[in-house]
Amino acid sequence: MKKTVTLTFSDGSPSIELPIEQGTYGKPVIDIRELGPHGYFTHDPGFTATSSCNSAITYIDGDEGLLYYRGYPIEELAYQSDYMEVCYLLNHGELPTAGQKMAFENSIRHHSLLHDQMENVFRGFRRSAHPMAVMIGVTGAMSAFYHEGTDLFDPRHREIVAHRLIAKIPTVAAWAYKFNEGQPFVYPQNHLSYAENFMHMMFSTPCEPYQPRPVLARALDRIFILHADHEQNASTSTVRLAGSSGANPYACVAAGMASLWGPLHGGANEAVLKMLDEMGDVSRIPEYIKRAKDKADTFRLMGFGHRVYKNMDPRARIIRQTCYEVLDELDLRDDPQFKIAMELERIALEDDYFISRKLYPNVDFYSGIIFRAMGIPPSMFTVMFALARTSGWVAQWNEMLSDPAHKIGRPRQLYTGATRREYVSLDQRRA
Repeated sequence: MKKTVTLTFSDGSPSIELPIEQGTYGKPVIDIRELGPHGYFTHDPGFTATSSCNSAITYIDGDEGLLYYRGYPIEELAYQSDYMEVCYLLNHGELPTAGQKMAFENSIRHHSLLHDQMENVFRGFRRSAHPMAVMIGVTGAMSAFYHEGTDLFDPRHREIVAHRLIAKIPTVAAWAYKFNEGQPFVYPQNHLSYAENFMHMMFSTPCEPYQPRPVLARALDRIFILHADHEQNASTSTVRLAGSSGANPYACVAAGMASLWGPLHGGANEAVLKMLDEMGDVSRIPEYIKRAKDKADTFRLMGFGHRVYKNMDPRARIIRQTCYEVLDELDLRDDPQFKIAMELERIALEDDYFISRKLYPNVDFYSGIIFRAMGIPPSMFTVMFALARTSGWVAQWNEMLSDPAHKIGRPRQLYTGATRREYVSLDQRRA
């Protein structure tokens, strides 16, 4: 028997019976769609208590510190899988067979080149432009190259879109860096893995050969897995909302990137490095810890705690180990800035103030350290996040358009403006 909840009113208005839905995991959800015909709607700033869609892609339990992609724990995928397999899983719902994985990887490799005219799009930016501004502009410009002939309600056409985006975004990301640095663009190499290919395009030059180090390539691949999807966050919801109108998918992903760029979302790892720069030395850590504990001080430690995870971020446990692997590979354990980061980590894991508030180091704390160790500048940190998250965005976009019940997003509002007023002509208005 289906569960329901009855909404009653103190003014004597008729009660409304609302159905209760239960997902595979998680808390029960009250279906409020019947409120509309009765003349009501809910008010939920930030949508913190509102489910906007059905989704079978990602599950998060913030209290228990769980993250599943299509039912698979993130820990198992991070240590046993690779990013290409996770991309396939997110977009197809199941892990691939060996043949399916090979075909998928071949398709991605052969879509990695950008249209030759897209170089002109890059050259339209100032050299000093932030790489995320370039990413957003170039990704949005793809809609001018891949628009006609795309039927969004044809599953095969959506699959081609997904492959193009997953394949081309690393090239866009690497070229955004190259353009910023005044270096020539480097073309993708089909014999390299996904992470190796990005590193090749990012770090190689025509002057000398470049060979990605296996430890670093694996670390980057793992970071891509950890950031591939994260349920209905701000950027994913932006992609879905833009896509709900039937907009060009490349423009939708560009909109998601714009949302991700905010310091409260994808810009957090860049903020961590700025904080470490500000501290300057291990000896100043007690001063900043004291400020962080002072409610009257506006200073906040970046990279600690998480809005969703009330326990330790499960991705942080994984990336913490990866961080140490990278530092050891590059012999950077004694680097002054990394010493600051490691001391902050020690304090956060031992100090009762942080433990009681569950302010554990999160994935952004470690990813910024890894990126800088690898030679990726802070301006590229959010770009790296966008690169990894593209697979999740296209999976969410595809799921939405595959749903026969999908409709254009149209949030409501609680109007608090002026009541009806009569127009006053300009010569009769008084200051």
